[in-house]
Amino acid sequence: MKNKYRILKIAVTVIILGLLLSFSLKRFSHQQITDNKISVKMSEKTPVYFVDEKDIREIVKKENPSGKVGDLNIPSLEKRINALPAVDSANVYLNLNGKLNLDIKQRVPVFRLNKDGKDFYVDEKGVEFPISRTYSHPCMLVTGNVQPDEYEKLAELVGKIDKDDFSKKYFIGISKSKDSYSLLTSEGNYRVEIGDLDNIDFKVKGFKTFVEKYLVYQDPQKYSMVSVKYQNQIVTTLNPYFKENDSILKAGKMELAKAPTPMSTVKKTEAKLKITESKKTSPSPVKTKESTKTHTKEVKKPEKKSSAKALSKPKAKVKIE
Repeated sequence: MKNKYRILKIAVTVIILGLLLSFSLKRFSHQQITDNKISVKMSEKTPVYFVDEKDIREIVKKENPSGKVGDLNIPSLEKRINALPAVDSANVYLNLNGKLNLDIKQRVPVFRLNKDGKDFYVDEKGVEFPISRTYSHPCMLVTGNVQPDEYEKLAELVGKIDKDDFSKKYFIGISKSKDSYSLLTSEGNYRVEIGDLDNIDFKVKGFKTFVEKYLVYQDPQKYSMVSVKYQNQIVTTLNPYFKENDSILKAGKMELAKAPTPMSTVKKTEAKLKITESKKTSPSPVKTKESTKTHTKEVKKPEKKSSAKALSKPKAKVKIE
């Protein structure tokens, strides 16, 4: 019984409201919707100016040329405003006194993406919308071939950077090369390689520790890259155009020069093989053309002792290369 009474109360309330609304519409249907009877409110937390109040009023006039309350198609007007690229949502309604209210929420850019030579904004929901000719919103610039399915994670990363004072001070941009992301810094010419968009908090924390424990005592021009994409380690790349790095880079080149290359090792082994093969194939004592000639000359002599000496001590020398 109680449920029936509740349903009956709700039905009566709806009917009464419907009658009041229809009565008010009949009363104000012939009235003109003047500028002072149009209220436009922007309800976004962060102030943006992609959609101007003047533009909304012009849309209202185009949707309702007669300007009468009775001729206004509210669902059609609401759909027209929601179709604007920079509008997230729009709520249009009439008061009982005939005043038209438009509550509009604009899209707030999280980052600006430069992709394939085109610029556009992306909001926190990962929705793209074009840049404006009259207004430029300050936000993080991202470059590279970023895929739409990465927009939300990238927006989350930018949001974390904006909320953290340390990150906001150091990171001024994001770039993507192949499948790896890098954070661009405001100090020096180095970039911070983070790899993919997973474990962002851990990676940023690792870079923060590196800065506080070591980088604050170094010249920021010393490095060209600081990589934190590997787990539990930080890899740095020296800047070749920084003069103080010359001695370190030269020492590194000398160490590389000392290290045996695979080709040189192969050549050495081939030389050893040739020597061993020549030793095996050559008879003992070794006979060359010169030694045989000497032997022949000595044989012509009548004395046998001289020929024996020529055989035992050949004058020719053998070179094995």
